[in-house]
Amino acid sequence: MEVKLWNDKREREMLDNFADLYAIIKTAEKLEKAYVRDLVSSAEYEAECLKLIAQFKTLSSSLRDAVPSVERFADAYKMDCPAALNRLLVSGVPATVEHRASSASSSASSASAVAECVQHFITAMDSLKLNMVAVDQVHPLLSDLSSSLAKLGGGILPPDFEGRVKVREWLARLAKMGAADELTEQQARQLHFDLESSYNAFMAALPNAGS
Repeated sequence: MEVKLWNDKREREMLDNFADLYAIIKTAEKLEKAYVRDLVSSAEYEAECLKLIAQFKTLSSSLRDAVPSVERFADAYKMDCPAALNRLLVSGVPATVEHRASSASSSASSASAVAECVQHFITAMDSLKLNMVAVDQVHPLLSDLSSSLAKLGGGILPPDFEGRVKVREWLARLAKMGAADELTEQQARQLHFDLESSYNAFMAALPNAGS
């Protein structure tokens, strides 16, 4: 006797999407482990990781209603993929981008990265002032800011720069919430305070900031 897993075309498409999401997370976990074990080159890792991150963002966005929390999805299907969840949900950029040596960046690109960080800091703070407090509004802004801070490397900012730490903590917190969830007034106020203090620390940490 044949057992049908779906009743109609819509249910079948939803199950296919779940399978794709499962496969992306599993593949990302294997890729992270392969990179750590030096089984793939940095160039191969970065190209594949960028592709997986893009696929994940597209799919998770389309599944926003069915899968409000990817972490809960992973728990439900007993997926032990901490590295993949960190890369896809918290970091949002390949490890090579996070850890790229500052010597590889020219002064011009460093200046551009600094300007990009300033732009993302201001955009995130202004958005909160405009009461854009839904998770699917706040998360992309913080993800962009995290990516920009990662581009600077350790040559300009210290490895333990508080802004990086705070943004990652907020991304991890948002990842546990649903896309339609909203920050409370207290949470939004705290996030704005953290962003403002991080921005001030960022400006103070720049070379020749005080001269």
